[in-house]
This record gives sequence, structure tokens and C-alpha cells, in this order.
Amino acid sequence: MTFHVGDKVVYPNQGVGVVEQISTRNLTGQQETFYLLRLNSNGLRVMVPMSNAASVGLRHVAKSREVVEVLEYLQGGAIKASPDWKGRFKENSDKMHNGSLLQVAEVFKSLLVLSQAKPLSFREKRMLDRAWQLMVDEIAMVRGASKEVVEGQLAKALSKSRLSIALPS
Repeated sequence: MTFHVGDKVVYPNQGVGVVEQISTRNLTGQQETFYLLRLNSNGLRVMVPMSNAASVGLRHVAKSREVVEVLEYLQGGAIKASPDWKGRFKENSDKMHNGSLLQVAEVFKSLLVLSQAKPLSFREKRMLDRAWQLMVDEIAMVRGASKEVVEGQLAKALSKSRLSIALPS
């Protein structure tokens, strides 16, 4: 997958950003081409070697139809989650690292359902929060909406499946 300056991208587990520059540098004794990204959430600038873009999961932001799929998924009923903590954490980590917006939503919903049945471990609580933030940021960029509007849309979708999340005030 090739990206161009100005493309809106998702750097898994880091967030949504924009390709600001494509440059060639000699950092390891060899010429390497890098994408320079600016992450929206914190303004951090990240250099991703073009040769590693696929392996780190760099991808274009979701399309509008994918956002609709995510909202429908959050409204829907049943989910599958492994009862084994280690297996569940590994599966969720893989989805967060390599996944689409829908896979991030799957992680979020499964952990939210689990959190309402029993307390989450520290790592799973952090993953739940991260999945929420990644969904909000990406959907806000796709829809050109504020984070507050998107949080409201997500909360409304979740309420249809009898789930809720405490929104920051």
C-alpha cells in the first residue's frame, strides 16, 4: 500500500494522522524512504519506514460505509469473547495492532461487555480506553465531526444494545 502527502492514515494503537512528508534518509548506513506522519491526538510526528508500513499496520482511514458498519455492530446483540484471559488479550492485541476500524470496535465492545460483568485487569481497562479513543478519533476524521458529536453517536449506538460508557464531562 502506498501513501501520498496529505493522505489521512491510521497508525495502529497510536491514532489517526496525516502524511506530512515522504523523504529519503540514511539512518542505518542505507538509504531508506520514510513517511513522516503527524498524529492528530497529540501532534506527535512519527517516521515510518516505507518498507515497514504494512508490517506496522499503517492503513488509510475508514470509508463512510465502514463507519456505518461499526455503528450497526455496536447496536447489535451478541459478541464472542474468549473466556481465557491470555487468549482474549492476545486476540484483542492482534486486532488493535493489525485491525480495521471494525476490529477495533469488536475489541471495544467485547471488553465493554466483559467490564459490565466483572472488573477488567489494568491492561484490559487500558485497551478498552485506547479502543474507544481510536474509534472516536477515526470516525471524527471520516465524518468531519467533533469528538463530542462522535462520542454521542457511539453512546447512542451502544444504548441500543443495552450498553453504556461513561463519557468525560
